[in-house]
Amino acid sequence: MEKKLIPPATGGRAVWLKVGTLLDGVSTKPLHNAHVLFNRDQILFADAKSPAGNLPDQRLEPDVDLPDYTLMPGLIDAHAHFFLEGGELDPDKRAAYLKQTPEELLAAALPRLEKLVQLGVVGVRDAGDKDGVGLALSKLYANRNRPLMPYVDSPGAAIHHKGRYGGFMARPIEDFDTLKGCVEARVKAGAHRIKLIPTGIINFNKGAVTSEPQMTTAEISELVSAAKSFGRQTFAHASGDWGIGRAIDGWVDSIEHGFFIRDDQLAKMRDRGIAWVPTFAPVQEQVDHAGVIGWDARVVSNLKKILEQHAASLGRASQMGVVIIAGSDAGSCGVAHGAGLLYELELMERAGLAPLAVINSATGASSNRLGFGEKIGKIKAGHRSRFIVTRHSPLDTVSNLRKKKTVVFDGDVLESGRDFDLSGL
Repeated sequence: MEKKLIPPATGGRAVWLKVGTLLDGVSTKPLHNAHVLFNRDQILFADAKSPAGNLPDQRLEPDVDLPDYTLMPGLIDAHAHFFLEGGELDPDKRAAYLKQTPEELLAAALPRLEKLVQLGVVGVRDAGDKDGVGLALSKLYANRNRPLMPYVDSPGAAIHHKGRYGGFMARPIEDFDTLKGCVEARVKAGAHRIKLIPTGIINFNKGAVTSEPQMTTAEISELVSAAKSFGRQTFAHASGDWGIGRAIDGWVDSIEHGFFIRDDQLAKMRDRGIAWVPTFAPVQEQVDHAGVIGWDARVVSNLKKILEQHAASLGRASQMGVVIIAGSDAGSCGVAHGAGLLYELELMERAGLAPLAVINSATGASSNRLGFGEKIGKIKAGHRSRFIVTRHSPLDTVSNLRKKKTVVFDGDVLESGRDFDLSGL
């Protein structure tokens, strides 16, 4: 058996690493020749200075010195749908998959958990399903005897209007007498945050969002106010500038997707502290697999124009200072869990973001903005010991995260690389 790069943290003993490069998840510059001390529960120390002489066992040298390696936080996927299998492209098979019972959908989701950790994904903000899969996984995480799995939080069923887009993952407002009652029901079911669907989706044939927004600004504002009264953040599926404008004016906490967003809307998001999760991957996968999906040259041209516009908006958002958070929309057609997040990061880099900015969007930015119930996403004392160590510097390109890497997760040490089994994701 090949010797592991890093010893596991066992028996209460902390492990001391020295690495050539440390990315803490929030800083705009890497830290070189850094020291990290961790046990099974948490990171105890992370700094350029050595902890030598200050440890209970009086150690003077690190357990492992890795001058050619980079250490960074484990990744967070801020937008994924656990109830869907993203890697499947066939529309008939995808439709058949959704006809399964909630119990069957949950059973299919469970094997994804360990694979996500092995890929370096240590936290997931589930983006909603009407069958309780995300909520069940979040409750499983709260169990002390849980399997190897990332942190999961979930909104449960998203909120939409009856007969409008989103019925496969949402339950309608019309089921309740009041908007606050609708939110309260989600909270009582265990929702960590509230997911709103105020718009439809892109009409790929037209290259635009052609349907009218399904929620008014007043409705969004009332739902957001209700969520805040229960101490919950809101996040809104929103594409098309008309609907995006309503979501922003309703003061949601984050805009998901945001295709066709305007610069003035980005500026308003910055000023109001509203984050953006741009989700390039689901549209890019439509281009990548156009032949399988059935798109002709005209539609592919539409898709490419949409992606070009989206990339330009991301660049301007970054320059403006909008909080950008990485989310893959895993579960969407072609977007596999875990692997889809790695692709999303590549697409953000392709759009013009520097690799370090991309990494921070998938680590510390999520940690800072989304208020998770676990301290993850940073290399900082008191945060969970969940991080990636790799000889292939992600500062050269985030594509290097696909290469062989070591994942430390609560003191355990895992290995993964390009030959990783992605089936079922």
